[in-house]
Amino acid sequence: SMEERRYRSASGANIALRCRRHSASCRELAVSCPRLRLRSLSAATSAAWLAAYGLFVLTENSMVLSAAIVITLVGLIMYLHFVKIDQESLLVIGSLGIQVTSSYASGKESTTFIEMSRVKDVVINEAIHMQEVIYYLCILLQDPGDPQGISEVVPLFQSSKPRLDCLIEVYRSCQEILERRKMDPQSS
Repeated sequence: SMEERRYRSASGANIALRCRRHSASCRELAVSCPRLRLRSLSAATSAAWLAAYGLFVLTENSMVLSAAIVITLVGLIMYLHFVKIDQESLLVIGSLGIQVTSSYASGKESTTFIEMSRVKDVVINEAIHMQEVIYYLCILLQDPGDPQGISEVVPLFQSSKPRLDCLIEVYRSCQEILERRKMDPQSS
């Protein structure tokens, strides 16, 4: 079964959290990122093309206009393929690990898999950013040399930047699976 709930990002944009339970110890949590703002995109394009037109009027060289068009198109393609993320998801499998996936606007996906034996905990951290407190979810990785230590902190949902209410929902889901794994070590 899949549930979808609406939330807001740290900047106030609309985002959605989709939760799909595959089994008691396997859950998929996906957060949609704020949509591409056409207004800001067209403003940037217009500014670039106006500047190019100004240069063209001054230099009377039509190459300036061609270059401006090519640069904006290449820039847009690069942005959609390498920068703009449409969805960020976590697949938490109690016996195996956590798969973190970012889906780009171009359709490209980048995936990281973290084995459950390396996962120490999933926590909500707070950070102060330009006089405001922002919350983010992260996976703490176990330090192989020190059972109490943490070797790395992996922040999640860096593009969608959900607010605390949404993060708590994801946090609870992850904790349910982590708790079940602690109670039944045979399953791993």
